[in-house]
Amino acid sequence: GALRAIVKEAVKQKTGARGLRSIIEYVLLDSMFILPDLEGVKECVINEDVILKHAQPIILYETKAKTA
Repeated sequence: GALRAIVKEAVKQKTGARGLRSIIEYVLLDSMFILPDLEGVKECVINEDVILKHAQPIILYETKAKTA
């Protein structure tokens, strides 16, 4: 999953454990600015593709219950 991908990226960059934080910050940079403006966000999913292929995180929204 995503955690293994982050570790692989740190090993590839030869940054070791100290590089883990910078990898996570880089991946989340755009999301940190976009998410606060979105309404109804339930989760922001970071998967292996987001880490290794620079794909966009998956944003899950809350579902509103229908009232009768």
